[in-house]
Formats: sequence, structure tokens, C-alpha cells
Amino acid sequence: MIIDKITIQDLSIFHNDEEQSVFHHLNFTQTSSGREWLRYFLSTPLETVEKIKETQNIIKRILSVHEQWPVKISNGTVMVIERFYETAIDALPSHPNAVNTFIYQITNASDYSIAKYSVTHFIDFVQGLNELMYVLCDENNPKLLKNIIGRVDQLLQRPDIVDMLAYKKSQPLSAIKILQYANFIRNHFKQQSLELIETYSKLDAYYSMAIACKRYEYCFPEVMVSDEPKLSATQLFHPLLQTPVAYDIDLRKEHNFLFLTGANMAGKSTFIKAVGLSTYLAHIGMAVPAKQMQLSLFDGLLSNINVVDNIVKGESYFFNEVQRIKNTIEKISDGKKWLILIDELFKGTNVQDAMKCSTTVIEGLRKMSNALFILSTHLYEIGDGLKQYSNIQFRYFETTATDDQLVFNYQLKEGISNDRLGYLILKKEGVVDILNKL
Repeated sequence: MIIDKITIQDLSIFHNDEEQSVFHHLNFTQTSSGREWLRYFLSTPLETVEKIKETQNIIKRILSVHEQWPVKISNGTVMVIERFYETAIDALPSHPNAVNTFIYQITNASDYSIAKYSVTHFIDFVQGLNELMYVLCDENNPKLLKNIIGRVDQLLQRPDIVDMLAYKKSQPLSAIKILQYANFIRNHFKQQSLELIETYSKLDAYYSMAIACKRYEYCFPEVMVSDEPKLSATQLFHPLLQTPVAYDIDLRKEHNFLFLTGANMAGKSTFIKAVGLSTYLAHIGMAVPAKQMQLSLFDGLLSNINVVDNIVKGESYFFNEVQRIKNTIEKISDGKKWLILIDELFKGTNVQDAMKCSTTVIEGLRKMSNALFILSTHLYEIGDGLKQYSNIQFRYFETTATDDQLVFNYQLKEGISNDRLGYLILKKEGVVDILNKL
């Protein structure tokens, strides 16, 4: 799936303030390296239905055994092993015996302490990894998971590793054994050790995705191979809201354009982002915030939500809106399947100009049957002229005012809103009173 940096930012998949990001919301990793793999997974949409289903099945498999996930491996454990390879210490005896071990302990006391500490953590790591492979092993595992388990099992068959796997903490390691293991880990197993850490980090990222699915009660969507774009969902909601309102949506070739209206703060932007996020999460193999969802495999996802001006280049807000629309049209003219999200088109010009520009763009875009569109606007006046087109759906968010109090129910309804509540908001916030007292 093609997705650009602007769309990533619009959907808050990543955010400068990390706590406001989807990444932070889904992060239940136990290691720093797992966290980076989760970041990679979230930034890399999958290009085939087969890969999406395989990732879904890996997450489902982890979900089925998450309560048995071993606790021996911590972020500290991984960091100690990595630092052991980075820390300069005097050469370890290649064949430790009573004499050279005693000499090493006396003449290199600090290095011996590092070796002992690192060996202890390495044993915890390989034992925890071995336990995890036992928990995950199943003849019905997806191919990728089978390959991971097979490779780990192969690496754990080295005699020294087998010896470590049998070690019990009730039997303290001798100094000779510590130096034997340290020499093996440092000089004969470095690449394999780093490979095992990388493998565990990937599994840690999958584990995080699985825990997020369980914690937030997400569902796994059905992603289909289709010549036409399709997207339908029930009880879909925005994952970052504490008390979200759920929506139903159905877009397909016959009605591929959703014309969305409603007052400020009524929920238009939240709805658009919720659809975009669920579509994106589906394409990384993740479960989605909805009761159920079916969609075609999309070739691209583009948004036009948070357009800004560029003072340095002397580009106005309206100019950048035009450029974004132009670039979008050029990209989606390739005949591939796209989901296009547009929030408040042409805010950067006067109402009459915006109405004419918006109508022109909508009448052009709605001809593109290879794409699905959701477009929100305050310009409800242009809606009547668009009713002649059978592929345009009309939805709105209702807002009511009682005794100058705004009531938002965030329910998506069929039709066009003509709410004009800007002055009421201005009055409610006390701006009118302040101005009258000047």
C-alpha cells in the first residue's frame, strides 16, 4: 500500500508527542528492540492478502498462548547481552582450567564480574527463548512462524547452549564454567546470539500487537482480493478516544463517494480518521477497532486533512490545498485501488470560491470508480446539486442547541446537515461578551 508522510501524520500513526500516536497506543513491547520492530511493522503495510493473513494468524497464535509468555526475558536481559559484545575486556581463557581461571579472577576482577553477570543473563535469555518456542510450537502454525521456530531450535542445539538450557539456579556455576560460557558466547556465538535477539524482538512486536487486540477488543478484518475497491464495517471507532462512538460504513463501486456534512466539533474529522486508521491497520495484518470489517486490498491511501501554508516558500494555505488535490488526482489516475480522505476541502478561500472549487473537484473525483472517497465539508449548499449522481452517499452528524447549549450525539445519519453553529460557539465561549465590553 502506498501511503505518504502527510497521511501518516494526518492519521497520527506516529506523532511528535508520542503519547498522542497510534504507535504508543499499541505498544506493549517488553524490550527496546521489540519496540523498534513494532515501529517497523506499523510503518510497513503489506502488499498481498497472503502476507496480511499470515501476520493475522501469527498474532492469533500468540493470542492463544499469551498467558504462557515467558517472563525470564526482560529488556535488561537483552541489553546486558548486547553490551557484553560492546564492552572491552581482556581476553578470556580459551580453555579455562583451575589455574588460568584463578589467575583471571585475580588479575581481571572487574572483567570477570562482567563475564559472570553477562553469562547469567544469557542463560536467562536462551532458557526463556526455549520456553517460548515450546509454547508457540504447533503443527498448524503459519509458515513464517514455523520457520522462526525451526531456526531458533537449530541455533539452540549447540552443545554449550544445550548445557545452559539444563542449568538450574539452585546449582551455582563454577568460575571455570562461567569463563567457558563467556568465551563461547563472546567468541563463538556472537552473530547467532544477535540473530536470536533479533528474532525475539520480532516476536515481542507481534506479542504487543496481540495484547493490543485483546486489551481493546479489536476484530480481525477480512481482506479480499478484488478488482474493485470495497470497504464495509460495523461499529467502527477511533482507537485513540477513551469513550468513542461507533459508526457503520459501506463503500463500493456503485456508491464510492461519501459526502459528509456537520457542524464544527460534530465528529467529521474523527470519523474520517477512524476509517483511515482501520484501513491502514488492516494492511499491516493487525486487528481493527470495529465489530466486523471487510475490505479489498488497497494499493494506496491518501489524506487531505491537516494542510498548512508555507511562509518560507510564500505558499498560501489555499495554494497548498490545490497542490495536494492535484497530486492526489495524478496519483490515483493509475487505475489502482485507492482510499482517499478529504477533510474540509478548500478552507483557504472565500465561500463562493470554495463552493465552485469543491463542486468541480467532487464532480471530477466521483467519476473515478477505482477509488473510494470520503469528503467532509461545511458547504452543505452544494449538496443538492450533487444528488443527481447515484454513486454519491450523503451522511451528516447532527448537532442540536438547547438554551444556547450545544449537544453533540456523534451519530452518523443519512442526509445533509445545514447546521450553522459558529456564532453560538463564539457566544458560548464568552467571546461576544468580551467584545461587547470593549
